[in-house]
Amino acid sequence: MSKIIVAGLGPGNPQEITPAVAQAAREADCVVGYKYYFQFVKPYLREDCPCIDTGMKKERERALQAFKLAQDNHTVLVISSGDPGIYGMAPLIYEMKRELGSDTEIEVLPGISAFQKAASLLGAPTGHDFCVISLSDLMTPWEVIERRITAAAAADFVTAVYNPKSHERYWQLYRLQEIFLQQGRAASTPVGYVRQAGREEESVHLTTLGALDPEEIDMFTVLIIGNSQSYEWQGRMITPRGYYRPQEAVQMKPGQQIMTDSFRTILRELKHPEIPLGHKWALLHAIHTTADFEMETLLQTDPMAVENLYEAIRQGRLKYIISDVTMVVSGIRKGALTRLGLQALCYLGDPRTEQMAAEMGITRTQAGIRLAVEEHPDALFVFGNAPTALMELCDLIRRGKARPAGIIAAPVGFVHVRESKHMVKPFKDIPKIIVEGRKGGSNLAATLCNAVLTFDDAAQLQPGRDL
Repeated sequence: MSKIIVAGLGPGNPQEITPAVAQAAREADCVVGYKYYFQFVKPYLREDCPCIDTGMKKERERALQAFKLAQDNHTVLVISSGDPGIYGMAPLIYEMKRELGSDTEIEVLPGISAFQKAASLLGAPTGHDFCVISLSDLMTPWEVIERRITAAAAADFVTAVYNPKSHERYWQLYRLQEIFLQQGRAASTPVGYVRQAGREEESVHLTTLGALDPEEIDMFTVLIIGNSQSYEWQGRMITPRGYYRPQEAVQMKPGQQIMTDSFRTILRELKHPEIPLGHKWALLHAIHTTADFEMETLLQTDPMAVENLYEAIRQGRLKYIISDVTMVVSGIRKGALTRLGLQALCYLGDPRTEQMAAEMGITRTQAGIRLAVEEHPDALFVFGNAPTALMELCDLIRRGKARPAGIIAAPVGFVHVRESKHMVKPFKDIPKIIVEGRKGGSNLAATLCNAVLTFDDAAQLQPGRDL
């Protein structure tokens, strides 16, 4: 019976040929392939077994030759580097069998693919979901390849790249790098590339997506781009599978685990995750509370504002938080206040506030801020509702009556809201967190305050300790 065995030889090291492929070589009546690869199977062949070379880029002719030889009840071994089903001969053999209407039996023997060999040399970069993309546009239009690149980048796949560069294809890898960065993959994402994997000329390199130089890449190189969880450790590239997360979860309350998972999701979807930790921590809280990714644009923090405010609390220099409305105080975590020895106050319900507002013809929130400044001029002031209250604080600062440790400016609405936020910006010496434009609210102001109170959890990305 005629038979074609399509065998993968692995990346080019005789030791990595599978026993099944070695046995198939012993049983073959003839071998069809590119002459460079004959050296890897000759040790297993019978002395009278011919090796038929079809030359480079002659894959269709190679397949047709195999079917012609198989017609005489021969067992034909078609050899392919790596795995024959991955950019190899296996699909072509099956397509030709269908085209010819042949009854020749087909068997495919897998081999170690170049990206698998490269991955093993780099460490463990393909530990989670991954995809493989070829940048060769000889048989696939570039528009299709680019859509696949965009999808892989957006979906946070670990991505192996075949045929990254040649003399004619000099720009495609630059474009892939650009797309990954545009889709939000961090510039610090680990990238490994291996040249001539499994062969004597083998070389292994580890860099980052931002630092990758396509000029160092050639057609004999395989790249592997990490996902948002990949990291470099001791010169190795690792993508965690997640086995340690269940152990982490045991130590967390259910609400804290949900919040942690939510933060991880938000972090993966940020367009620009390469931002200072304090700003990132506040931003994650803001998006978690609002589900509004426009916060990436709207949230502004002074340099080191979150860090400096947390340090002032830790050192005991900041003891009071003042809000414009009671809803902000309600949203500040009581466990955090107790743990840090803080008091959160709102003067809106103080009888003196209503009396002052009536006597002076100002809003109750303005009056509440005046009373608060008299008693706690150096507090952290948090605004989630009333622009008039924020404007009042600005006036008191200018008159030397208030010297806030910091300001969180997130009033919401349509009248004087933008102006109130602009008014606070000239106070360069006061750490500020500002939600630009009309958006804001008590819940947003409270969560930004909570971000400050829990900054010591930011580096571990473990929010919700005080839930």
